[in-house]
Amino acid sequence: MTPLQRLLALVPYLVQRPGVSFAQASADFAVTEDRLRKDLELLFVCGLPGQYPEDLIDIDFEGDTITVIDPQGVDRPLRLTADEAMALLVALRTLAETPGLADRDAVLSAMAKVEEAAGAAARAADRVDVQLEGSAEVLATVRDALARGRALQMTYWSAGRDATTDRVVDPIRLLTLDGRGYLEAWCRTAEAVRTFHLGRVDAISVLDEPAAPPPDVPVRALEEGLYRPSESDAVVTLGLEPAASWVADYYPTERVEDLGDGRLAVTLRAHDTAWVRRLVLSLGTSARVLGPDSLAEEVREDARRALEAYETGQGA
Repeated sequence: MTPLQRLLALVPYLVQRPGVSFAQASADFAVTEDRLRKDLELLFVCGLPGQYPEDLIDIDFEGDTITVIDPQGVDRPLRLTADEAMALLVALRTLAETPGLADRDAVLSAMAKVEEAAGAAARAADRVDVQLEGSAEVLATVRDALARGRALQMTYWSAGRDATTDRVVDPIRLLTLDGRGYLEAWCRTAEAVRTFHLGRVDAISVLDEPAAPPPDVPVRALEEGLYRPSESDAVVTLGLEPAASWVADYYPTERVEDLGDGRLAVTLRAHDTAWVRRLVLSLGTSARVLGPDSLAEEVREDARRALEAYETGQGA
C-alpha cells in the first residue's frame, strides 16, 4: 500500500472504529505508531477547497486513541475499477505464494472477497502470469531454503561496490518491489541484515546447515523503500541521455528528475565512487557527472588517461 492509498483508506477505517487505539490501527495498516501519527497530522490539514477550519478533516488523536470528528465526505472506501481490482488480485496472489508469510489464510480470505466483488476482472487476473526479476533457478533455490529453514551460499554482485563476493547468508524473507525479487537475510560476512537483489545473484546453493539469524533481528519496515544508504556515502548526480536512462531503473536512486526529451538527472549514493567513474566512462556521451565537481574532474582525468593510452598503443 502506497502512502496515498493508506491516507485514503484511513478515514473510512477510522469512521467505522471510533476510539480505536493507536496500537490497533498501526497493526491493521502494518506501520509504526510514529508513521501513523504523521499520517494523521497530514490528514488534519486536508479537506475541501477553502482551507478554513470547517473545510478540513477533523480528527482527535491527542491521546492513545483516534476518533474522526468530521470526515469531510471521505467516509466510504473507494470503489475499485476493473483494472484496479485485477491489479489487486494479482498482487494478493503473489503475496500468498511468498514463503514465510505470517498469515496466508488472511491473504486468501481477502482474495476471495475481492474475487466475489470483482466478477469478470477476477477471471482476467487468473490469466496474468506474475514473474519476479531474477532467474527461475535462483528464485526456486531461495524458496526452497526458506521453506526448509536452510542457510544459503551465494556469489553476489554488489552494484554499490562494483564487486562480486562469495558469502553465506541465513534467509529471513523473500520480498517483492516493482516486480523485482529481493532476499532479506542475515549476512555472516557483514554480520548484519542485508537485502540482496535476486537479479544480481550469479550462483546460489542450499546448505545442509539450518538458517540461524540472530533471534533479536528487527523486522524491517518497507514503507520508505528497500535501499538504505549510509550517511557517509558520496552523493552523486548524473545527467543521462535517453540511451542511458536504464541506469535509473537498474541502480538504487534517491531522486530522478525528468529534464524533458527523455533526459534524466539521477541522484544516488555511492560507498565507493570508482564504479560510478567506470559507469560514466562506459556510457560515453550518454552520461556526465553533474556533481560533485571533484568527481566530474576525476572522470575527465580518467578519460584523458584512457585516450592517451589508446593513442600511444595505436602509434606503437
